[in-house]
Amino acid sequence: MLKKILTLVFVTTAIFIGNAQEANEVYNIIPWPAKVKTVTGSCILNEDFKVNIQGDYHSRIYGGASRFLRRLADKTGVFIDQGFATKKNEYPNAILQISIERPGVVKLGEDESYSLDVSEGKIILKSTTDIGALRGLETLLQLVSFSETEYFFQTVKIEDEPRFPWRGLMMDVSRHFMPVDVVKRNIDALAAAKMNVFHWHLADDQGWRVEIKSLPELTEKGSDGFWFTQEQIKDVVAYAVERGIRVIPEIDVPGHATAMSVAYPQISSKKDTVYTIERYAGVFDPTLDPTIDETYEVLEKVIAEMAPLFPDPYFHIGGDENEGKQWAANEDIQKFMKEHDLKDKHQLQSYFNIKLQKILKKYGKIMMGWDEIFQPELPKDVVIQSWRGKEAMIQSAQQGSQTILSNGYYIDLNNSMKGHYLNDPLEKDNPLTPQQAKNILGGEATMWAELATPLTVDSRIWPRTAAIAERLWSSQDVNDYDNLRKRLVQFNLDLELLGITHLSYRDVILRNMANGRNIMPLQNMTAICEPLKGYTRNMGGTEYKTYNPYTLFADACVVDASDAVAFKHAVAAFIQKHNEENRKAVKIYLQKWATLYDDLKTLQPNPTLQKIMPIAERVQNVCKPLLAKMNGEKAKLKKKDFKVLEAPVEDVEIVITTDLQLLFEAL
Repeated sequence: MLKKILTLVFVTTAIFIGNAQEANEVYNIIPWPAKVKTVTGSCILNEDFKVNIQGDYHSRIYGGASRFLRRLADKTGVFIDQGFATKKNEYPNAILQISIERPGVVKLGEDESYSLDVSEGKIILKSTTDIGALRGLETLLQLVSFSETEYFFQTVKIEDEPRFPWRGLMMDVSRHFMPVDVVKRNIDALAAAKMNVFHWHLADDQGWRVEIKSLPELTEKGSDGFWFTQEQIKDVVAYAVERGIRVIPEIDVPGHATAMSVAYPQISSKKDTVYTIERYAGVFDPTLDPTIDETYEVLEKVIAEMAPLFPDPYFHIGGDENEGKQWAANEDIQKFMKEHDLKDKHQLQSYFNIKLQKILKKYGKIMMGWDEIFQPELPKDVVIQSWRGKEAMIQSAQQGSQTILSNGYYIDLNNSMKGHYLNDPLEKDNPLTPQQAKNILGGEATMWAELATPLTVDSRIWPRTAAIAERLWSSQDVNDYDNLRKRLVQFNLDLELLGITHLSYRDVILRNMANGRNIMPLQNMTAICEPLKGYTRNMGGTEYKTYNPYTLFADACVVDASDAVAFKHAVAAFIQKHNEENRKAVKIYLQKWATLYDDLKTLQPNPTLQKIMPIAERVQNVCKPLLAKMNGEKAKLKKKDFKVLEAPVEDVEIVITTDLQLLFEAL
């Protein structure tokens, strides 16, 4: 009898599923592949599972295959004998055969395609590059399933490639410093979601975060002691490259320059000022002086040292939100503008950008910036990142500039994942010609850190960035949001096992709030509350300083609160059909919330808990009589009684209000 590592458990005739929306009811793959051919059946996994690698490739595939083995073991608990993949054709009879045509280069437009054939006794992963193979391994890991007695891979045939070549995350480490371990674990998560760009926002008003040896005062005076050494930068970049991810630095100039002005006030536009690191959020006046040589000398020193640290050719210069106040108040700058026939701040900033672009080009870099930098005078190879709206992106593409979309992907604003998911960079009815459409490179989720810390940042990035990852990788026709949510259940667990703290962090905050006591009442509250959206939590940017506590109830709440989402579906089902099953589904939630205030009172009172007691009291005061009404009892409850639930409390909103009202009206 042949010993089989992967044994076919059950196979029927292969069924081609032409409709992706049908196939993704079978597999929990994120992002959804380009082509899926499903075979009903499964293949058992045991400790003899091995990986064999053939072809011509970069050595990063060894690390990728080794990580795959460890993650597979961690996910299943199977004691897999093979510890590492270390050489070519090491196990010719291995079940997982990886075949690669050529070494991949971590660059824009590199081939990331792969094919995956999981069948009886064999798993064959083929790719043009080792980067494509890494993407295929992520898919294979998502095909792991289980029965009562065994783990197995689901059988399938996949052909896959991304829709857009630029699929990224921008992480702001200036407003709140994010140490190396936070950066690395999120790079791991990006790789799991098949994203390929990590955009590192390293300087802003609240801090300068990268070591420049020729300009030591940047970190000595502008960082509060929180910054990355050049060796740490190299380490992070190498870590990302091993995962097929590009790293793009951003130094925001000429505005957002407070931290830089603290260190070198002589290049600011208001020289008779003692600058201090900004503690609030918002748009501030400090702006570099574009009319003096010293400004460009300092910037060239920055670029000269940063260019070798980041092998990717793209270098982001920010360029956003410059209101030009210091320029308008500086007589020398105004004189310079007249002498050079620069009519307004936009033309002056274009002058600055063109000079900076020449410096970047000298060091082999291509300029990238936010959409404010887009001006006709700029070279066409400058990449525009659109944050203010799709109109700017379309205009840039029409005029020949490459561009990426971030408008609609601002995950720091705590908007629903559905909006991100349905926000397509290139709508079907777009006005672009086929040639112009090629200028739309993709998009980036943006994680601004005014209200995020190392403790909470993962919860603000994930899982919504996975939805953005699918939007940028998968076909435009893959757009069933409810189906995405089903597939995200497993992906969330995979992220947690990978080290992402988006699920576990919440209990850390709640235990602190409850002084170590039973946190279930608080968990029940976070499941129906969400942080205020947009810029309403930190009105005017002055409600919080950077060093204030971000361990409050609002920080423990996340977008798309779990019970609120489930309750919405339960209410909709009950309204459609008043049967006993649907009634019970609704009552499960009402029973929980009808005692919310009483449950919270069992905790030892403290000032933090006292502030959120009104949330529990308001919810209980509505849900208790509503539950009685569902039970056929008399209850004093009127439509106006729901109004009190609409008012925010402690920077959160109660997000079950509308569905409670709909339920009341249906009874």
